Amino acid sequence: MGRDLREYTKNTKARLLIGFIALIFLVGDGLILLFYGKEAGIFGLVCMLGALVPVLLVIIFLVIADKVVKKNQ
Repeated sequence: MGRDLREYTKNTKARLLIGFIALIFLVGDGLILLFYGKEAGIFGLVCMLGALVPVLLVIIFLVIADKVVKKNQ
């Protein structure tokens, strides 16, 4: 029964990233909502989602590029 440390590292990094994004959205937008009200909270959520779009596009591009390179090797 061996350990796959690369798989463990991959899973850990994914969980940390998901936790970080959840923390930013929940705590960040929660504080905006608490201090400034419902309208500002909704606008803060829209702004955070808008800022997440370019990041997701870059990640998608890198995943596709990685698959193409691995396929051609």
